[in-house]
Amino acid sequence: MSQQNDKPHRILCVVGARPNFMKMAPIMAALSSHGPALAPLLVHTGQHYDVAMNHQYFQALGIPDPDINLEVGSGSHAQQTAEVMRRFEPALDEVAPAAVLVVGDVNSTIACALVAAKKGVPVIHVEAGLRSFDRAMPEEINRVLTDQLSSLLFTTEESGRANLLREGIDERCIHFVGNVMIDTLRLNLPRAIPAARIAADAGRAGFTDNGYAVLTLHRPSNVDDAAVLQRLLETAARIGQRTPVFFPVHPRTHATIERFGLSHLLDRPGILLLPPMGYLEMLGLMKQARVVLTDSGGIQEETTALGTPCITLRHNTERPITVDEGTNTIAGSDPAIILAAYDAIMAGGGKAGRVPHYWDGRAAERIAVIVRDWLRGRE
Repeated sequence: MSQQNDKPHRILCVVGARPNFMKMAPIMAALSSHGPALAPLLVHTGQHYDVAMNHQYFQALGIPDPDINLEVGSGSHAQQTAEVMRRFEPALDEVAPAAVLVVGDVNSTIACALVAAKKGVPVIHVEAGLRSFDRAMPEEINRVLTDQLSSLLFTTEESGRANLLREGIDERCIHFVGNVMIDTLRLNLPRAIPAARIAADAGRAGFTDNGYAVLTLHRPSNVDDAAVLQRLLETAARIGQRTPVFFPVHPRTHATIERFGLSHLLDRPGILLLPPMGYLEMLGLMKQARVVLTDSGGIQEETTALGTPCITLRHNTERPITVDEGTNTIAGSDPAIILAAYDAIMAGGGKAGRVPHYWDGRAAERIAVIVRDWLRGRE
């Protein structure tokens, strides 16, 4: 092999929010395994700015400390995106990478992709092609625009390829590799923290004895509308009368519950309020749950991989494979529909589902090989 082909290709790998961490952990490991050929550098934008929680995730997932921390913090979508761009540009100029790799659909993803593309640095997008077809979701805007800016696009399911082709992406740029979140899940499943231990640590020993449900809420469409949030919390309280509910409360959700005066709806023996959970704790909760109720896209995928029934508290999903092949049911925010889905799961165990193709724990390995060969081909 020539000396030229042995030179390291520096790749700036961007994370900004906790869902990114689970995706980036196996990617960083796989890229690093190629020795001198690839030199990944981790950029943390600081979009999720809870330092203690970020450290907990990095430690649990074995992610190296960031090489660059932009410490952007909170703000509106426009403020946050603009600040990431402003702080990322000098870092990009200093490193002069061969490519910028972004994951998912958070504000940091589109911000760094836009800076790189305007600087003529190739963008690699992991988890490309996912579409909810709901432009009211800020994440949908981020997904579509990031894909248009990317030179190399990695999809998690076959629908992603069809979406990208329909939007005019060159098919030679698209690679179906599977789901890196499932790489992380499979690697860490033996280390998952049992739900019984979480309940006992919260002073509620025995909470899980007869099965339990898990609830997560964070999307603005659910938590920023008082009427919608009240309906969802009342529904959770009704479920809690029959099946104990673990509810790790997102900070934004906690703030809106307080602001709307809805805390009394959760003051029930069947609901266990928890602070935001670390990855291994959430994995343990999902692994053994009878049902998970969520508005998270990542949790839809994780429950499908675990075979745990999932009720999605949204009217659409950008991850249709979790419905078509997995354990997911779309219910929206209508209490009658949610309770009917819950009743069906309690009566029959819910969808059996199956693990989709290439959700085998090796997606990051496939990505690293393709990236290595692609960068060599550009020399």
